[in-house]
Amino acid sequence: MGVPAIFADDADLYAACADLLDRSRERGLTLGCAESCTGGLVSGCLTAVPGSSDVVRGAVVSYAIAVKRAVLGVSDEVLDDPALGAVSSECAGQMAAGARRVLGCDVAVSVTGIAGPGGAEPGKPVGTVWMGVCAPQGCRTRLFEFSGGRADVRHQAVRAAVELLRDAVMEMS
Repeated sequence: MGVPAIFADDADLYAACADLLDRSRERGLTLGCAESCTGGLVSGCLTAVPGSSDVVRGAVVSYAIAVKRAVLGVSDEVLDDPALGAVSSECAGQMAAGARRVLGCDVAVSVTGIAGPGGAEPGKPVGTVWMGVCAPQGCRTRLFEFSGGRADVRHQAVRAAVELLRDAVMEMS
């Protein structure tokens, strides 16, 4: 079987997803995603790998603020604060924790950012993406500043999210 079409331009991403799933399976871990600017691409890449259903619990595409709030439990204090908002460390951390809770998974990753071409804010240019990863040992967040157009930013975000999941899984020996 060849590489699925979703990976046509990036066979290494397919290999990274397959490796993540294998390592999770070996450790008996389940995965989940909370996605905003990637719109489900992370979970789409993971589930494009045959056999992923025994590892991937699901995903929440929380593109709207209301979904971040109601489904993932991101606080009003974060979402309503102009200094924080949906594109912040705090939001990414709460999204990942919320995904872990609502999906019942061991490790969850979150992605929230500005893919462009519009949406830039002072201090948050296009390409600003916050990610969170939450596992039994705790949650952490990371800021990325990707370059390129909308498709480039989203693709780079997917690659980074898969890597963050892999790192979290590897820490759980």
